[in-house]
Amino acid sequence: MTTQQMSDAELAGQPAAYWTGVAYEALISFTRARQAEKGYTQPQFWLLRNLSVNDISPDGRGMTAAELREAMASYVRPEDDLAAEAAVLVERGWLTRDADDRLWLTEEGERARVDLARNAPAIRAALHEGIDDADYVTALKVLRQLTANAGGTAL
Repeated sequence: MTTQQMSDAELAGQPAAYWTGVAYEALISFTRARQAEKGYTQPQFWLLRNLSVNDISPDGRGMTAAELREAMASYVRPEDDLAAEAAVLVERGWLTRDADDRLWLTEEGERARVDLARNAPAIRAALHEGIDDADYVTALKVLRQLTANAGGTAL
């Protein structure tokens, strides 16, 4: 029996941890595949964002790969090799590396970050197809409460 054939009562008995894990893997795979079609990886985009004073970086200062991994600890995946991803961006001229092994965003890298960010609305639209905003908000509220009930931090 598929979940589409289950009654609401049967669905209510399903384990949230299983379904959030399934959803997480599917959403990450979908997002990364769409980004790969455009010629970049999710970790590359995160590197650009974390080094941009116009995005996540509070001051635009350079950071080492280890500092970047720490800054991204809540969302970088264990298999993401930030040093290798950064090397690609250095080769493209989007990042530079100084004598202290800090990575810095170049002007070309900032333009690339802005350009790559334009892909996000289409990815979001594809993922949200058939889901109205009210249902999405309800789902997030439920996930936040489940997280809180489990002793986690629900932002």
